[in-house]
Amino acid sequence: MITSVQNNLVKKMKKLHMAKERKKQSQFLLEGTHLVETAVASGWPIEMLLVSDDYALTGDLASLPYEVISDNVLEHLSVTKTPQGIIALANMKEMDFPRESTRVLVCDGVQDPGNLGTIIRTADAAGFDAVIYGKGSADLYNDKTVRSTQGSLFHIPVIQADLLEKLPELKSAGFHVWGAALQESVIYNEAEKTEKLAIIVGNEGAGIREEILEMADTIVKIPIYGQAESLNVAIAAGILMYEAKK
Repeated sequence: MITSVQNNLVKKMKKLHMAKERKKQSQFLLEGTHLVETAVASGWPIEMLLVSDDYALTGDLASLPYEVISDNVLEHLSVTKTPQGIIALANMKEMDFPRESTRVLVCDGVQDPGNLGTIIRTADAAGFDAVIYGKGSADLYNDKTVRSTQGSLFHIPVIQADLLEKLPELKSAGFHVWGAALQESVIYNEAEKTEKLAIIVGNEGAGIREEILEMADTIVKIPIYGQAESLNVAIAAGILMYEAKK
């Protein structure tokens, strides 16, 4: 049993709470039974597990390398209030853009990890083929982002790209592009829906960058019927994605 927070493996994993270390090591942490089981079931590369003494490894989890850790080590590594007794050391992997895609969600500068994670989860639920996120967006492997996806990170390709390069590629491949904004816009359920459709949503405060919005074929808006100034970006993305699937 690993009982010291000064253990080399524990120190390595603790560093993965920092974005620069995740990038340096090309690894990140998964915490909790649901996320770990979902990752393993999807074939995501898991290097090893750390489990508490009373955690029962079953099914596919039992075939993975593991170390038993004491409660103080678990609390040292955990970012949740009530740790479930399992933390996985996972490897990052490059995700390919699906060649036969017809529905894609594009995030321009979505900074909040919870919003990005919820958008990925909703894209998975709506049957979208991929999520593309660009400059200024939250770190995909931030713990809050990963937890907010509720495992959908392991179901749908999520790709980081330069949107100034990726959007022209999508348009060349036959995608019609919606941009969510207010200026010179049409109500979203009146917009043209083509065989291939990409939807851009933007930064929580500033919206979509002008140079990105200029690439949209149609500007769409979601009407506000009450007194709220705006919709949360993840909610707006969900409304647009489900409309696109009709």
